[in-house]
Amino acid sequence: MNKLQLVSKVYAQSPKKQTLLLIHGMGSASTAWKPILNELCNTFTVVTVDLPGHGQTPMDKTHPMDPQSLAQSVFDSMNELGFESFHLVGNSLGGWIALEMAGMRPHQIHSVTGIAPAGLWLAPFTARYPGTALARMLSSTIWVVSPLVLHFEWARKMGFSNVSPRWKEFSYETCLDATNAMAGSAGYYPAWDALLKKRYEGHISPTIPVTIIFGDSDRTLPASTSQERSLVPSHARWLVLTECGHAPMWDHPKLVVDQILLTAGVGK
Repeated sequence: MNKLQLVSKVYAQSPKKQTLLLIHGMGSASTAWKPILNELCNTFTVVTVDLPGHGQTPMDKTHPMDPQSLAQSVFDSMNELGFESFHLVGNSLGGWIALEMAGMRPHQIHSVTGIAPAGLWLAPFTARYPGTALARMLSSTIWVVSPLVLHFEWARKMGFSNVSPRWKEFSYETCLDATNAMAGSAGYYPAWDALLKKRYEGHISPTIPVTIIFGDSDRTLPASTSQERSLVPSHARWLVLTECGHAPMWDHPKLVVDQILLTAGVGK
């Protein structure tokens, strides 16, 4: 596999703090973590990465986009940054990658918090979601004029009412970042295609604390198709948040931070 250096950022670096790595989802970018970033920086040295074809990392068509290959790329990037061990937090595809990483190199992973992680399908998907093309098209269409139209509620509703029941509470910055991330995600379709006919089937040592968080109104990965609890370790904590969609760190930032800290076994 080709080595692709992922664009990474390090925040609040201190030898006195443990390291926490944040991995975004498909069609997203490291900007998705802004609502909880400052709070996490009070406790951790925080690292964010942009996956291939997402955010500031370019798309390399020769680079495999399956979760295991992406997990290896994230390990390579953390090694380049000089971080040998760390806590993991991942949303959606990033959650699946985090689970894979914990199984691949358990000696390097302190804890895993999967926020609406992908890969827990009741049965593997054989085709893309019907709405995937529409979501990308809407973002690409709005992106051209997004700094203007996202000030209007109708535009935010069109883009985010399926993401969360609390979309009216989203900040303008969150909506703008998410729209730009989706519109610019050249890795979106390659990542989707790399997930087909697969699901998470790894093993994580019981010595690694694991927490899985889903929203009760997650329309992207609903319980009816995408939340098979038997696929995660038996020692994992499984939480379902009320009034919450596919990005719990947007809907309930404080609660999510508290759960990350609890899983990592550290205090504020």
